[in-house]
Amino acid sequence: MNFQDIFKIYEDELREVEKELINIFKSDATLIPTIGTYIINSGGKRLRPLFLLISADLAGYREYKRVIMAAVIEALHTASLLHDDVVDEAELRRGQVSANRIWGNQVTVLLGDYLYAKALHVSVAQESLQIMEALSWATSQMAEGEILQLMKAGDPTITFNEYIKIITGKTAGLIRAACRIAGILAKLPEGKIEALTEFGQHIGIAFQMIDDILDYVADESELGKKLGKDLMEGKITLPLIELIKKTQEKEEIINTIKSDGFSEENLLKILNYLRQYNCIESSMEIVKNYVDKAKKALEIFPDSDARQRLFRIADYILLRSK
Repeated sequence: MNFQDIFKIYEDELREVEKELINIFKSDATLIPTIGTYIINSGGKRLRPLFLLISADLAGYREYKRVIMAAVIEALHTASLLHDDVVDEAELRRGQVSANRIWGNQVTVLLGDYLYAKALHVSVAQESLQIMEALSWATSQMAEGEILQLMKAGDPTITFNEYIKIITGKTAGLIRAACRIAGILAKLPEGKIEALTEFGQHIGIAFQMIDDILDYVADESELGKKLGKDLMEGKITLPLIELIKKTQEKEEIINTIKSDGFSEENLLKILNYLRQYNCIESSMEIVKNYVDKAKKALEIFPDSDARQRLFRIADYILLRSK
């Protein structure tokens, strides 16, 4: 079973998730649903809702609340992307013109705020303090991760642990919450809720690491953003951390990274060094280690179709091209 087969299994339910997402965008301020329709129609993997739905299957929970919470997770993810695009002055999102380029930064920031608030409002109706704790932790981590990333922008002395802290906040925290909430909805024993939480944490870290690797190796038309964009924005990610650790030209690379008006020529220089020191390959080994840890976390659950689906998604992360 491949990744697309898994999406096919959940296709109808993911359509229900999109309907609930449209409901979250509902507002008397007509610009909100207008932009919401634009964002929803632009696609996206819907990976975070999928994690919640499959985790709910693993936990044996089939009630409609899982659809509502999957939509909440996607709304929070969308809010974070809107804010990211403003901070990064992005021009593209998922291969289309970003919302901030069409409607401006002010509207985009406010829409992100609206989504955060509305998603959490919908969650309150579930009357679960555990769910609210999981979501409030994830949203605070997202903001903290972005601030830490800004603090470390263009800083080649960033440590691996600092990088993990950043990507845990930016990406892993929400995937962690999606998997954890599935266990909470199912009223699983604490040990199994923690196992799902650990799976989400490790797989979320792996997912962001691959995203960071793809910034240096992917086809631009598939990736939906300019190659090397992270480095141009001063983001020091896993491949560069590996390079600085390995290289004999450390001072030259650090000076290149720190240089004002980072150029295409400098980017090509960095790409050549990444190839020379096999930094993409060593970065992939680190990702594989996190994927293995994610799979191991699920050993507490008996083998099932749902567990195999989560394993297949974990394997897909290693094969991503966009």
